[in-house]
Amino acid sequence: MANEREMNFSKTQAETLNEILRWRRDVRHFCADPIPEPIFDRLRAAMNLAPSVGNSRPWRVLQIKDKSLRCRVQEIFESCNREAATGYDEPARAEYVQLKLAGLREAPVHLAVFTETAPIEGRGLGRQTMPETLQFSTAMAIHTLWLVARAENIGLGWISILDPQAILTLLDVPESWVFTGYLCLGYAASLEERPLLHRSGWQRDTSTEWLER
Repeated sequence: MANEREMNFSKTQAETLNEILRWRRDVRHFCADPIPEPIFDRLRAAMNLAPSVGNSRPWRVLQIKDKSLRCRVQEIFESCNREAATGYDEPARAEYVQLKLAGLREAPVHLAVFTETAPIEGRGLGRQTMPETLQFSTAMAIHTLWLVARAENIGLGWISILDPQAILTLLDVPESWVFTGYLCLGYAASLEERPLLHRSGWQRDTSTEWLER
């Protein structure tokens, strides 16, 4: 059991965490270099450290290695991306099509992440009135993986421009699973302090104002 001294982190450790948060990026440009297995093992283990409603741990992860499946995911993305572009007026559409919004072709690791909507674990605690907390829990697990990956100098990109039903059908998962996100992992081709959407002029960083009542 950790004692109180071990549970108190130093200022240096706090600053390191802040640096990891600041340098976490949604990576779309990857090197082809594989992730060494010991690092990949640590990334897998990191997801188990994430919080979840009722300790239900509802995230389910499929590593997609089959090239034909990867190609189909790429096709689904391209179709959805073309459709998304039509929702903008002409000036914004011209900007949109210039954005690189996925690293599916280059990333050495593809992970499809799902949420089990009826897990035995947790026995329903905390989700009776808000069942969506299961998906929130999976998002927390993805974020935990994201931060630990960054600490290991591994980049992660979360692709949301996908048709959930098409992914569910393609990967033939249990009916109780819902699609939460598709992740690309690998070494980033370059490191930038500012997020891509900020640098491109699409959306600058904004701060959330904490309100009081």
